[in-house]
Amino acid sequence: MTAKYDVKRALKTCYAPKNTVWELVDIPELHFLAIDGHGDPNTTDEYRRAVEALYAVAYTVKFASKGDLGKDFVVGPLEGLWWADDMDDFLARRKDNWRWRLLLNVPDWITGDMIDGAQHTALTKKKLPAIENVRSETLHEGTSAQVLHIGSYDDETPILTSLHHEYLPANNLREAGLHHEIYLSDPRRTAPAGLRTILRQPVEGRSG
Repeated sequence: MTAKYDVKRALKTCYAPKNTVWELVDIPELHFLAIDGHGDPNTTDEYRRAVEALYAVAYTVKFASKGDLGKDFVVGPLEGLWWADDMDDFLARRKDNWRWRLLLNVPDWITGDMIDGAQHTALTKKKLPAIENVRSETLHEGTSAQVLHIGSYDDETPILTSLHHEYLPANNLREAGLHHEIYLSDPRRTAPAGLRTILRQPVEGRSG
């Protein structure tokens, strides 16, 4: 059997960066399991249920791929796209008004039919209603500003402020997609000061 596919090793630029200041990277088309929701991730049950559902489907499709295709993969780190109807709420971290899309990367050989089958199997076994909301998602973010943030999630404001008020204007860039975070650390086992999070913002050149 071939080695397990591990996105962190296959795409080190995207999933294992070392730069702690903003740099531009080119993100290829990637495939995910996805689920949407709204509200403070620290307090809303919707967020917890979404994470449980996402991992339930991910591991079900992983085992199906290994058994049916002889192809195995490492379930990637949890990722999230974050936004708010009023972006001031996002930058000011008024989390009750946040919207989010949680993601888990899957290899490109995982088809929509395989995800549908895994969803049905996981729902039968786990009885988690949120599983019905898991779907496939394809992202091609392309040129993106990216940085490795080390520290608490609540300490991201200064580096995000520097992105929007310094880095993007200085490089004649503007936002071209949703704020993207990739969680490399398990917050249950890592002190807040040691959390490692990739922050990513798709960008494009300003016209005029």
